[in-house]
Amino acid sequence: MPDSTGFGRLRDSALQPIAEKVRAGVRLEPADGVALYATSDLLGLGALADFANQRQNGDRVFFSANQHINPTNVCVLRNTCVFCSFARMPKEDGAYTRSLEEVYAEAEQARGMPTREFHIVGGLHPKLRLSYYTDMFRGLKARHPGVHIKALTAVEIAHLARIEKLSIRQVLEELKSSGLSTLPGGGAEVFSTAVRATIAERKLTGAEWIAVHREAHALGIPTNCTMLYGHVETPEDRVEHLTMLRDLQDDTHGFLTYIPLAYHPDHNQLGEELGRVGSATTGYEDLKNVAVARLYFDNIDHIKTHWPMVTPFMSQLALAFGCDDVEGTVVYERVYHEAGARTDMHMPYGRLVELIRGAGKQPVERDSLYQPIRESFDDMVEEPLAAV
Repeated sequence: MPDSTGFGRLRDSALQPIAEKVRAGVRLEPADGVALYATSDLLGLGALADFANQRQNGDRVFFSANQHINPTNVCVLRNTCVFCSFARMPKEDGAYTRSLEEVYAEAEQARGMPTREFHIVGGLHPKLRLSYYTDMFRGLKARHPGVHIKALTAVEIAHLARIEKLSIRQVLEELKSSGLSTLPGGGAEVFSTAVRATIAERKLTGAEWIAVHREAHALGIPTNCTMLYGHVETPEDRVEHLTMLRDLQDDTHGFLTYIPLAYHPDHNQLGEELGRVGSATTGYEDLKNVAVARLYFDNIDHIKTHWPMVTPFMSQLALAFGCDDVEGTVVYERVYHEAGARTDMHMPYGRLVELIRGAGKQPVERDSLYQPIRESFDDMVEEPLAAV
């Protein structure tokens, strides 16, 4: 049908009133979000999202030079988070817990590299105390004073609070004083009570996850936010989740970026129950989740594509569907590769630049708070990646 809003031809008439809202900068309602998930007009949806992103970010696409570190995969929720392939019981084959010296040794990958951020998450270990993490962060800052520490999901924060018999705020204050600057957005999954009862019945509720991030924002600790899609959730569940995140952002303005995370079914109970192997999501769904997020979040500046989960090729396509941020160099990715991800463990700095340029976009290296660091790469010399 002809489109009076200037987005070209929208095949789905249900997108027309939404397009008019997007053009006018009017906030979308939950019913609009459901309509966006329902549409089969992926190119029309992408055009709307690209318009919204161009208005927000132009052709600039952000990336970071980061390193993922996972201190332990031992987790007390091993048998109840049925979507997870990373966790192990303490004596199970493959279980590990790094000593602080082992963590510091792994972090030495950053020396001589362009790394600006340590991204640190792991399991809910029954015996690791708060001091393990505060000592870790102080040790990392002493060895790498210029590297930002983004660490621990809301679920890990709440776990430490239970172990130490402290409030969430007290745990966050201790972590902040030891060197933590931001939180990742993991552990959110989908906030729907019914979904959590199916895939993660003992994990924090959606309201509890929100409460941890609200407390972090109140302490001046910015955070990311996420949603795990592609398992048992409905479009209505997704929109409810996005609305809860948007409402918190209205209150605190503490979210830096939103990251849609694609569920991987290999080596976990949920995948076996659903009879799935390989990628659980399609490229169609991966692009749709990016585009819907860009349109629904009028108060979160950045939408990130996570290339270890959806492949670098799909991440490159996402840059035309409302995405302006690409996961960084990573160095060694464990969590999603345990679940069957077939991507490389790392992305060299130069390949990230070329991935973004190849999509016709302008790469911008950023710090962890989205301040631009480098925008010209004409004199770039590829940094060798040390062996892990």
